[in-house]
Formats: sequence, C-alpha cells, structure tokens
Amino acid sequence: MTWPSVPFEDLYREPSRNGVYKSSEHHGDGVRIVNMGELFAHDVIGNQVMKRIRMSVAEMSKSGLEDGDLLFGRRSLIEAGAGKCSLVEDLSEPTTFESSIIRVRLDRNRARPRFIYYWLKSPHGRGHIRSIVTGTNVKGIRGSVLKTLPVACPPSAVQDALVRILRTYDDLIENNTRRIKLLEDAARLLYEEWFVRLRFPGHEHTPIHGGVPEGWVPRTFGDLCDEIRECVSPESVAPNTPYFGLEHLPRRSVTLDSWGRADEVSSTKHRFLDGDILFGKIRPYFHKVGIAFVDGIVSSDAIVIRPREESLRSLLLMTASSDSFVAVTSKTMREGSKMPRADWSQMQAYSTPLPPVGLLESFNSVIQPILAQLRCLSLASRQASLARDILLPRLMTGKVAV
Repeated sequence: MTWPSVPFEDLYREPSRNGVYKSSEHHGDGVRIVNMGELFAHDVIGNQVMKRIRMSVAEMSKSGLEDGDLLFGRRSLIEAGAGKCSLVEDLSEPTTFESSIIRVRLDRNRARPRFIYYWLKSPHGRGHIRSIVTGTNVKGIRGSVLKTLPVACPPSAVQDALVRILRTYDDLIENNTRRIKLLEDAARLLYEEWFVRLRFPGHEHTPIHGGVPEGWVPRTFGDLCDEIRECVSPESVAPNTPYFGLEHLPRRSVTLDSWGRADEVSSTKHRFLDGDILFGKIRPYFHKVGIAFVDGIVSSDAIVIRPREESLRSLLLMTASSDSFVAVTSKTMREGSKMPRADWSQMQAYSTPLPPVGLLESFNSVIQPILAQLRCLSLASRQASLARDILLPRLMTGKVAV
C-alpha cells in the first residue's frame, strides 16, 4: 500500500518562517537560539546548551519555537546541511532560531510532527529534499520551494502507529546518548582537574616551574602525534566503508556514533583508522572533535590525528577536544579560499607537557575504560540506527502493515 501525498504546505498550520538575525550587541544573554551547530548535532532539539540572544515579546511571538516545530537548514557550506531537518521537542524555556534555518509548524489534526520528521528521513523524503537544494559554494533551500514538496499523509491513526514503532529505536539511541554524555563529562572533568588546573595526585608537594610541574617533560602537541594525510578516492574503497562528513561529527562530544557510506560521496577524502582523532578544521566546526571506533574515510575538511604511542591516545583526545585547545586553534587559523581553517603548524605547537609514567598510567586507567564503554554505546546506537533505517522506508511506503 502506498500512502497518498499532498503538497507540504497543505499540512502547515501557518506559513513557514526564516529565523532571526541580530547584530553582535544583542547576543550573549536572553532566550536560547538554535543555530546550524545544533541542527547538525541533534535530530531532536530540546534542552541542549545553546547561545543566547535578546528578543522582545513581539519578536518571540513571531519567531519563537514550540514543541512539534520542524527546523530545516536553509543554507550551509556543505550539501548535507541544506534541508537537514530536526524536530523540536520538550522545550523547557523560550527558544528562537537563527536566520539560516526555516521553521515549519504543522496542523496536528492532519500531520503528526514526528511522523513527518520520520518521513523526511526516509529515502523518499531525503530524495525530495535533495531535489530542491541549489547553490555551488553555499548550498541552500528556499521556503517557497520547500512548501511544494509532495509529502506522504496517511490517516492519523496510521501515523501514530508508525511513530510508536520507530520511536522505540530512537528511545534506545537517546538513552545511549545520555549515558555517553555522563561518561564524557567524567573524562573531561578529570582531564581539566589534572592537566588544566594541575590538581593531580601529589600536586600539593610538586613545585611548578614555568607552568610545568616538576618531573613533567615539556612537550608540544606535535611531539606526541602526527597529522595523517592519506588521500583516497571513495571509488577506491569498499562501497560500505564508513564515511564521516562534518555533519556526522557531534558537537561537544568525542563519541562518533553516526556516519554515512563511501558510495554516497564522490570527492577525494582522507583515510583514518580505528582510534584516530578527527578534528573539524574549518572555523564553524572547530568544536567537532571525536575518536573513531571504526576504519573509514573522512571529509578533507577534517584533520586526522594519530598518536605516536598507544599510551598517549587518551591524553591527546582530551587535549584536542578541550576548550583551551579549540580556543587557541581558532585564534591561529589561516585564511582559506572559502572559510578560515585550522593551521596544523600552529596546532602542533600547543604546549602538552607529559606527566611522569606513573601519573599517565593512572590517568589512562580511568579514561581507557570510559573509552571502551563509549565504543560499546556508539556501536549499539549505530546498530539501532541501522535497524530503524531498514524498517523506515518499508513503513513509510506502506509495505509493512501496522
């Protein structure tokens, strides 16, 4: 059975709306604002930490968000970002959205927001979205064209049944995501305590000379790892080889649990191995740093970092993903043809003193089990995602009865 289709606009409760743009003096406090970083990082947007912007009551009445809103990437430097859809759920405070995003608010008597979100993630939905993406350097979609997309619209009871089935997988993934965050927070706190605040075991009796504790060996980031530039064509690897684009690198998380396939991309990529560290090198994506739990290929807009010794992996991962390292990288970026980029020659000069062997072993004894748990949760979420995505098109086309 194939569900009937209607123009997307027929399901709108009100016309779609582009987000807000305000000059810098309005930023820093006020209501939360969803930007493209949140849209990339989260399929469901609720109570994540976000930047803030000052908005009047009248502005919020026009540009505020509510549960059930669908957000679409209106323009993006990478094609996967244009038209990317996220669902708004479980907001606990006033929230708005930036000008690079389109808001669609549905008539819930005709369309369940989560059903439409799932349909847009299905091969049919993604194909329709890709068909309206335009642009060369900057990819984008227009609200005037988005509203014309043909969208499946089965009876509400069928929509509800499909949502219940698919949400089971999403709830498992969300539970894993919460566990991942707790584990990463614990690792980040330990790193900051020992290597940033220098409150490591025995620090009370360890003199500090020039910012380096006595007994630690002065080193730079580049002394401990290498940038790997092994360029490959996607056609030269197996079609199902994992592919990480910048859209797959999570924000403020080092766990990579979502990726595409080599046969979905065409331009030259960089090869990486299980355990390598991937760092988004163009300015909007410096916060995207993660450890790979599989072998694969990655966008050339990412830096592949490989530790010279296994014992250094935990320290290098926590250093590369730390706020201080990202801040220094952003200050020393070099101008690129399209967007300022991280400069490896500056990154490798970042001071990374090595603690004594015993202290490094103690650090690893805590971080390595955390990384092992992150690996298990990442791969479990990936399997749940694959199972959902196999079922999704069959449900969305009516091939599987509910």
